[in-house]
Amino acid sequence: MKITEQIKQPIAYEMELFEQKFQLSMASKVALLNRITHYIVNRKGKQMRPMFVFLVAKMLNDGRISDRTYRGASVIELIHTATLVHDDVVDDSNRRRGFFSINALWKNKIAVLIGDYLLSKGLLLSIDNNDFDLLKIISVAVREMSEGELLQIEKARQLDITEAIYYDIIRQKTATLIAACCSLGAASVKPNSQEVDRMRRFGELIGMAFQIKDDLFDYGTERIGKPTGIDIKEQKMTLPLIHVLNNSSKKDKSWLINSVKNHNKDKKRVKKVITFVKDNGGLEYAVNKMKSFQEEAIRLLDVYPDSPYKASLKLMVDYVIDRKK
Repeated sequence: MKITEQIKQPIAYEMELFEQKFQLSMASKVALLNRITHYIVNRKGKQMRPMFVFLVAKMLNDGRISDRTYRGASVIELIHTATLVHDDVVDDSNRRRGFFSINALWKNKIAVLIGDYLLSKGLLLSIDNNDFDLLKIISVAVREMSEGELLQIEKARQLDITEAIYYDIIRQKTATLIAACCSLGAASVKPNSQEVDRMRRFGELIGMAFQIKDDLFDYGTERIGKPTGIDIKEQKMTLPLIHVLNNSSKKDKSWLINSVKNHNKDKKRVKKVITFVKDNGGLEYAVNKMKSFQEEAIRLLDVYPDSPYKASLKLMVDYVIDRKK
């Protein structure tokens, strides 16, 4: 059995019901909209985000969940999908999960409007049901994601990223959404409890580990779909590179910065940068940091009694750093 199926096992029924509810939450009177949302639903990814919502809720509440849990999962998926549709427009990307992106099939104007529509559907789903606590969690996540992306763009121009700023960027850009999923799961069954904050931190730690794993893929540690050196080409400062930059001689440092800034399209030069980072301990350092986030996340689960949901969450934490793509 694939690890993702193993993780999903204790919530298989909820995930099936969620898919129906999620589809309904996107319904519109406009035929074109329905055609596009149908396309989106049928090309879903691993659905890690709703899985986090259900697993956390069930772990905290003796296996019981409420309608609020389904709404929380739908809201996060609606808003996450909206951000992906907009991302593809911004990145001028024609593919998403191996299929054509919305903008590739229906052009940018329609893709932006679809993203706006999904965002408004997410907000209304919470407002119509007075789930204002859930709405606050997701709204903070969207704000942080936008700030994280902009902070990364601002810093890429200067290439002067410290490790602390890097953590700020990935916490906002990547970790905040997983943190929102876990705190939504908690808030849906235990509103206003300390569990909401504890689970937010749990999700944040997983998100940090997840992003560092993505950084490592750029160095060709595994055979995956993403070619090596893409982050360097896009002037994205990742942890292995930041660590080596901050621990290099003045001469090496200026060569690295010059390579990333002015020669990032030169394949040979990018290869040299990758080799330099590997030879100077950049990958080991990043792997150790990733593992320390993972261990801290697991420790947060230790206070809860054993259950199939807790076991699946632990599997999820391991999957994040052991995945091959």
